[in-house]
Amino acid sequence: MTAAREASGAAVPPRDRWPQPDPETAAGAALTDVILTTFRLHGRLMDAAQDMAAAGELTAAWWQVIGGVLDEPRTVAEIARRMGMTRQSVQRVADLLVDRELAEYRDNPAHRRAKLLACTEPGYWAVRRISLMQHPWADRVGQAVGTDELLAALAVMQRLVDVLEADRPQPATARARAHGQSSAVTSS
Repeated sequence: MTAAREASGAAVPPRDRWPQPDPETAAGAALTDVILTTFRLHGRLMDAAQDMAAAGELTAAWWQVIGGVLDEPRTVAEIARRMGMTRQSVQRVADLLVDRELAEYRDNPAHRRAKLLACTEPGYWAVRRISLMQHPWADRVGQAVGTDELLAALAVMQRLVDVLEADRPQPATARARAHGQSSAVTSS
């Protein structure tokens, strides 16, 4: 019998040698429950979004990206940050939207290489057709939960985003810049 291996290729130690995690606090347990429920909620929301997006002949991912430029053109990186997506996935979807003439790339006066993605009339029309399904759905689900509960949940979600973004480790170059150091690695 061969030893189990981690994805990295290292051998997995026997269970009796595994380190024990610190006991979870009440806040830690509550956050874990919130995270697990959020995963489930995300799945249900994506199912609903996929169904509604079909009314505009879009996918949920296309709808998400085009939704990032309904109010104004943005770079792919800006859309990714705003929508909580990776830049690479937004780039793939943006290229598909442009190929289907639902969006277009425009020159960016602030940056020569980073083009702006903008919605086109066919893109706005697709989103309008989706809104004919989405608005009644949001009203129905919102009424079932209640405005006060939804606003309280929104406040907690926004707070979690703020805390998680502040807690995220910075890349070495960002840390060096924050401390006034050169991003070049020096040895002592």
